[in-house]
Amino acid sequence: MGIEDYGGGQTAQSDVLVVTTNDVPGYQVTQVIGEVFGLTVRSRHLGSQIGAGLKSMIGGELKGLTKTLVETRNQAMERLVEQAKARGANAVLMMRFDVSEAADVGTEVCAYGTAAVITRN
Repeated sequence: MGIEDYGGGQTAQSDVLVVTTNDVPGYQVTQVIGEVFGLTVRSRHLGSQIGAGLKSMIGGELKGLTKTLVETRNQAMERLVEQAKARGANAVLMMRFDVSEAADVGTEVCAYGTAAVITRN
């Protein structure tokens, strides 16, 4: 994976604009639809856990776990966008991530925000 693969975010073809701000410059919020979520839980496979354990003894980035977290975050974002589109939104405002352990078997990643309809001023 190159550095561009770690950024995540949206593809240019997305019909839903996702921002971490309350508003979008040049646009007006014409309808607030409500809160939307994109949720996924991923388990770590035995090989990555063993590799992470060995790497933690000598230090450095745990690249396998980093790759898994990027993929998991992107999947949560995709689900967030799908839910927003299904509810008639063309934007998600105030998007955030929440990451937590899920019963010691994996990592839960939740992308959430406020679905809205925005129009250009």
